[in-house]
Amino acid sequence: MKIAVSGKGGVGKTTLTALLCNSFHNAGFRVMAVDADPDANLAATLGFPEPDKIIPIVDMKELISERTGTQPGSMGAFFKLNPRVDDIPERFSVTHNGIRLLLTGRVKHAGAGCYCPENAFVRELIGHLLLDEKEVVILDMEAGIEHLSRGTTGDVDAFIIVVEPGKRSLETGKRVAEMATELGVENYYIVANKVRNKEDSTFIENYFSRETILGELSFSESISKSGKGDSGVRLEDITVVNTIRENLMKGVMNGRRD
Repeated sequence: MKIAVSGKGGVGKTTLTALLCNSFHNAGFRVMAVDADPDANLAATLGFPEPDKIIPIVDMKELISERTGTQPGSMGAFFKLNPRVDDIPERFSVTHNGIRLLLTGRVKHAGAGCYCPENAFVRELIGHLLLDEKEVVILDMEAGIEHLSRGTTGDVDAFIIVVEPGKRSLETGKRVAEMATELGVENYYIVANKVRNKEDSTFIENYFSRETILGELSFSESISKSGKGDSGVRLEDITVVNTIRENLMKGVMNGRRD
């Protein structure tokens, strides 16, 4: 499966992505994690050594120029919409504790158009990641809905939208769900994070149908602390993520949709 994790900034997207990576890995899957958030923290959260030294794909200007047929820094030029990307995962991914990681970086800068060589390259790369049985790609997307307008996440099997019990988070989650459906993504699901009590659960359930909610993560001081350290987030901090993984797999297999 290819899974895109999205939601409002600060809701816990990267934490959930890391937990899912570990859960799938522990269940015997080969895992490719893709950090597509400009504020890249997935490597550190997964405990990769020296995460700041991992070079984002979009910063490889000469490579993108070669594959798309453009000059570095050029604007408004013609470029290949289907550049060659088949060798990228093997050449530029890094591996730690059995999890492979690709860092895409920011694919659109302020004032730039949606169609650019970097965007075409990343979109083609994500689309190229064809999977065998027992393989999974999990993309940690940038906060908000801008990435959906670029279409870089249209070629995924499911969206997981992380929300917390706050109106702004839930409204963003609703909009992400709507846009994912417009892109043709057949499955979107909700994971509720930072839930403290039944009132929080009910508040979230009033925004989304029960069938789309994969599970709830309680507010955890240990997760907050572990995400800041070199060890990264550990699966044992929130064991309910295994149930979230199982519910996700059942949902995608059954083609369930809200």
